Amino acid sequence: MTKRRFGRVRKLNSGRWQARYPAPDGIDRPAPETFATKTDADRWLVNKEAEILSKRWFDPARAATPLEEFAQSWINERPGLRPKTLVLYNGLLRNHIKPHIGKRPLNELTPPELRAWRKSLLDGGLGPVTTAKAYRLLRSILGTAVEDRMLEFNPCYIKGASSEKSPERPTLTLPEVYRLTRAIEPRFRALVLLAAMGSMRFGELAGLQRRDVSLSRGVVKVRQAALELPTGALRIGPPKSDAGMREIYLPDLVAGDLHVHFELYVKPDADAYVFTGAKGALLRRSNFQRSWRKAIRKAELPLNLHFHDLRHTGNNWAAESGATLADLMQRMGHASTRAAVRYIHTRDSRQRELAERMSEHLIADLNGAAVEGRDEDDGGAVPALTGT
Repeated sequence: MTKRRFGRVRKLNSGRWQARYPAPDGIDRPAPETFATKTDADRWLVNKEAEILSKRWFDPARAATPLEEFAQSWINERPGLRPKTLVLYNGLLRNHIKPHIGKRPLNELTPPELRAWRKSLLDGGLGPVTTAKAYRLLRSILGTAVEDRMLEFNPCYIKGASSEKSPERPTLTLPEVYRLTRAIEPRFRALVLLAAMGSMRFGELAGLQRRDVSLSRGVVKVRQAALELPTGALRIGPPKSDAGMREIYLPDLVAGDLHVHFELYVKPDADAYVFTGAKGALLRRSNFQRSWRKAIRKAELPLNLHFHDLRHTGNNWAAESGATLADLMQRMGHASTRAAVRYIHTRDSRQRELAERMSEHLIADLNGAAVEGRDEDDGGAVPALTGT
């Protein structure tokens, strides 16, 4: 009888056959099921050996880890996560992943089950953007499980499911912005103007200090931002990304309001915060919302207008004023072109102006060429342009 090269099989009292093999982790492991014939058990061992030799073997015990346990460890072990990102990941896991599929073992998650999970989020009223964030987080978590040899493949592969397609947000005209500044509490007038004309985020404005603003130059330096945690605690830290550390040059239009604001509401210390509540405390988004909602109603603006839409408005103004993609990325504080490129769109009138300027430029070049190449016979006439 030929000695078996890999693993072994034996017949059980039940008449079925069991297969066992030496796993790469040094443990003698049984097949997860028994087999009707010795041939079936032998065939299973051949496939298992091929898995190990091709580095496709994964630990079945670790693969049975509940998703919620592995996901929480994944978040806790991510190096360098910013506080806001940490809050986002924990919130997505707690609210949208754990309640539905958190108890499921990793190796039992299937593509159909994850499709059904995603559909249940959307059918339950969760917005498409948040659903995409949750799906993208789960895909990253399970991708690490594949890298750790806990899964053979990632079951998250719904095409486009992780792409965020935010609905177009409203933008304001300059008269509407000023109508809003007249409707809001005077201490927040400059806040609205900086958000719109400086394309600044709420957290960046809340973290702004006197030392960060040069009134004489009309320049704001963004070096930190305020983040309100779910616990209610406020944390001052670096901006959303490294690209968020930037200098913003403000239109002269805002200079007068900014001077008045500093005279009335900002203490003389260099580390005094530029925007605070009525009692001098750090500005909180949760408290500011009351003033914001009251102001947009008074100004008769859309009730779905968000404070962040002022930044969207400012980005559009900058693009329409001729800002290049690089200009927008710098102003917005983005390292990627993805967010900035959406603002590089123009009105038909601007396209007409561009066409006219191109025509003037080309005719000037053509005239120059005609002058250089003319002779006494043609009198220097501009050659006709004909199609071929």
